[in-house]
Amino acid sequence: MTEEKHSGMPGQRGKLRALSGRWTDGLLAQRGLSPNTVQAYAQDLDDFLLFLGELGDDAPLEERTVFLYLAWLRSRGCTGRTLARRLSALRSFFVFAQEEGVVTRNPVELMENPRLPQRLPEVLSREEMDRVLSAPRADEKGGVRDRCMLELLYACGVRVSELCGLSVGDVDRQRGLIRVWGKGAKERLVPLHGLMLGLLEQYVAHWRPLFQPEGDALFVNRSGRAMTRQYVWKMVKKYVEQAGIRRSVSPHTFRHSFATHLLEGGADLRSVQMLLGHADISATEIYTHVQADRLRAIHKKYHPRSHE
Repeated sequence: MTEEKHSGMPGQRGKLRALSGRWTDGLLAQRGLSPNTVQAYAQDLDDFLLFLGELGDDAPLEERTVFLYLAWLRSRGCTGRTLARRLSALRSFFVFAQEEGVVTRNPVELMENPRLPQRLPEVLSREEMDRVLSAPRADEKGGVRDRCMLELLYACGVRVSELCGLSVGDVDRQRGLIRVWGKGAKERLVPLHGLMLGLLEQYVAHWRPLFQPEGDALFVNRSGRAMTRQYVWKMVKKYVEQAGIRRSVSPHTFRHSFATHLLEGGADLRSVQMLLGHADISATEIYTHVQADRLRAIHKKYHPRSHE
C-alpha cells in the first residue's frame, strides 16, 4: 500500500484523519487504556485510512468498504484475532466520529467480530512450578533476587511489566499486601502469602543493597537500575530449562498458572478477576475450564448414579 501525505488529504478522509488525535487522547484519558494499546489502535486506523486512499476519493464509507478492507487483510495472512482487534479499533473510532458529527452512521456498528477459536492458557503443574521455583541458587544475590521474582510472578499473578515497575514502597509488610500498578495505571492490592513475604523481607534487607540500587525499584540489575522485561523473559527461560521442562514457558505462564491453581483450590471467578486486575470478567472466563473439570470430578465422585 502506498504512502500518502497527511496534509491536503481530500474530503472525508481528511476530516477523519484530523479527528484521530482527539480520539486517541480520549482512549488514554477516559477509558484508561495502556499507551501500547492506544498506539496499536491508532496504527489500525491509519492503516484503514490508507486503504480508503487506495480505493479512491469517492469510495463510500459503508459496510461493504469495511468488508473489502477485511478481505484485503485476510489476503495478507492476518489471523482472526488480528481482524477482531482491527474491527474493535474502527468501531470505537466511528462511534467517536459519529458523536463529533463527522459521519452520520457507523459502518462497523452491525458487523460481528470473526469467530475465534477458544485457546486454553498454557499452565505449569504444581510439581513443575515447584521445580522452577527451586532452581535459582539461594547462596548468591542474583539467585535470591531471581527466586523472589519467580515466586512473585506465581504468588500474585502479576504481569512482567507490573513486576518490573514495582518499588520497595509498594510492599506493605505490616498488612501482607503488595500494591500493583496495572494497565492504564490502575492500582490493585494483592495479598502476599507468608513464604513470599518472608522472601521479600530477606531480599530487601540483606540482598538488594548488594546491587547498590540507584533508585527505589524493588528488583534491580547488577548495575543497580530497575529490572527490564527482557531480563525477566530470559530468566524464566533459563530456570525452566534447568527444571527440565521442555515446553515453551513465558512469564505470562506464571500468571495463567496462578489463576488456574486458585480455581482448582476452590476460589471463585470474581475473586480471581480482582486479583488479576481484569476490568471485565469476560477476560477471566478463559479459566472456567478449570471449574468445569472440577465440577465434573465432583459430580462423578458424589452423584449416586455416576458409578452404575
